Amino acid sequence: MSQTSDQMELREEDIAAHVAVAQSLLKAFDHAPRIGKAGSEQAQTEKSSGIGTRRRFRSTTPGLATQRRAVSGSVQLLGRIMGADDGDKLVTPLQATVMHALRRAIAIALAVAENVAEQSGLGDLKRANLEGSLPAARKAEFAELLAAEALVTLYVFGNATAYLLSSHLPEAAVEVGEVDEVLTDNGQTALHGVLWELDQDIAAHAQDDAFLVATVSAFAESLMEKVSLRAQTAPRLEAFNTAAWRVEADDFTVSGFSPASKAKSTTLTMTFKKPNEVVGNHIAKYQSMKLAKMLMAYDFDRHLNPFAELGGFIFTFMGDGAPGTGKTTLIQMMAGLVSEYCQVAGYPFRYQNLSTDNIDSYQGKSGQNAKAFINNIIDPSVIGFGTIDDIDQLAGKRGDRQSSAGQLEITAVLMESFAGANTVVRGNCTFGMFSNYPENVDDALRQRAGARFLVDGPQTRDDYVDILYLLMGKNHDIPLGDHEVFEAQQIKKAVAASFDSHSQPHEEGLLKVYEAVKGEIGELDTINKLGTYLKGIQEADERFTGRAIKNITDAVKVRAMDFELPDEWMEDPELFLFKGYDAKKAMIEDMRKPITVEMVVQEINRYADSEFRYADKSDEVAIDGAVRDMQRMEAAKKRYLGGKG
Repeated sequence: MSQTSDQMELREEDIAAHVAVAQSLLKAFDHAPRIGKAGSEQAQTEKSSGIGTRRRFRSTTPGLATQRRAVSGSVQLLGRIMGADDGDKLVTPLQATVMHALRRAIAIALAVAENVAEQSGLGDLKRANLEGSLPAARKAEFAELLAAEALVTLYVFGNATAYLLSSHLPEAAVEVGEVDEVLTDNGQTALHGVLWELDQDIAAHAQDDAFLVATVSAFAESLMEKVSLRAQTAPRLEAFNTAAWRVEADDFTVSGFSPASKAKSTTLTMTFKKPNEVVGNHIAKYQSMKLAKMLMAYDFDRHLNPFAELGGFIFTFMGDGAPGTGKTTLIQMMAGLVSEYCQVAGYPFRYQNLSTDNIDSYQGKSGQNAKAFINNIIDPSVIGFGTIDDIDQLAGKRGDRQSSAGQLEITAVLMESFAGANTVVRGNCTFGMFSNYPENVDDALRQRAGARFLVDGPQTRDDYVDILYLLMGKNHDIPLGDHEVFEAQQIKKAVAASFDSHSQPHEEGLLKVYEAVKGEIGELDTINKLGTYLKGIQEADERFTGRAIKNITDAVKVRAMDFELPDEWMEDPELFLFKGYDAKKAMIEDMRKPITVEMVVQEINRYADSEFRYADKSDEVAIDGAVRDMQRMEAAKKRYLGGKG
């Protein structure tokens, strides 16, 4: 995972230098398609001759609806946009908005690409090539850098277009399909290809202004997706991936292959819960409360959270437990806390849940839905909280014949987004995965949860009295009796007891490993001995890999941050939230605690307990399934033989 903390200003004069080129591209240029098919070619391959899939061709020249194009391959986007309302000669406000957005997006894309070219060395190679002095040994590098320039230009163009049109989106929806004409010769040729295809899509879908905006926006989203996938395996993109540019006039940020979006909050309709209304689940509740405050330390100018830089920020976590133990209540509590803090600070807050409604029967659509969910939450201009409830139903387990193609698509997207090569942890958002049956979640996806919250519900007698008192409400006269309400829910005391309980493992299989290792090497009080214990766990469960060690060390760093930011810092933003990044970082460092051996042992046991618990359940489920299959086969065999007799 990478982190980013600096932005460069993309100056208006740099953008303005490319406006004339952008205007000329929109006015007219020639392009002979290499990959995509023109509308007339597609019409010839329609399955039903009587029903057209694309609109009848219209001239891009306004007012001349019956005139054919004079130049073969000529693209005239301004004329095409003006003709989106059946030949009205006047340009409508929405048409003008689209024209301006496209011109602005092209100019921004060219400016960023030029900036990247200077940083990557492409600028020098271009000059050498023009002078005829490009060394033969560097021609391969030159070609790779030109392809990288093309990908940067296309992505920034799509990103800026989608961003600039986001506040004008209508209710109309358009499916433009995959963008085909993605050319990587160089930035200019790349723009020719996609603008030609955009012209084709406008002709096919934009029968009025609303569908015009929807078509251009859908095209931009599709283009970003296609280019970002291509960029995952493309070389020479370091200069783009490791930097960020800000366009102040548009409040628009270019940050690698991450989409930008307007900083809008989502309207939450859920019922929020207060921390004292979450009974039991002490560690899960405590970490959720800490995480809610950690999110608020995010610096919108630096686009980084001090907790993400210092270590201890929880980017992904998994909450598991039996049905009815309080997972939904925990979500309601954390969302409520973050929403309340954001309202006080005036920060945009965005919450979204990925549900089974996002599984689609169309190939690729489920993955698109999951990616849109991720992009909506990681938007660096908002505080984000994303949840995936019942993830065992939503994300398929690879190798499981019961998993649908849509579920496997979602699994792939979540795995890449949570711990992929392009994952950027800024500290402005967190993702929570929740499940009653975590053993049914794909092992690799489950291990991408950096923290584990055991949601086990009420445990003690006091817990059960508290939850009964809470749920009974006020409409009764039944005396409370000898009980101090919510005394058992005093969070710090309960959490300390919960952490101490992990000084020894809970699961029988792990306890055997723990006792065997201690019996051989004594107390686990050095790095060497702790490493020996970890190796012993790996020998008992081969799924305990290096990623598990990373998750454990991250959890230890969280324990080093084992403090809550004071409530008054959330109530008065001037005390902390509105301070500069360096000041916030210093205030957090002052509160950090030293890491102890006890912390490390407890976190190893806590994480390994969860893995052993999942493995035991998973094995038991698999065995039960195999036994049922054998019993059915035996019964079928008896019935078959009996029928023959």
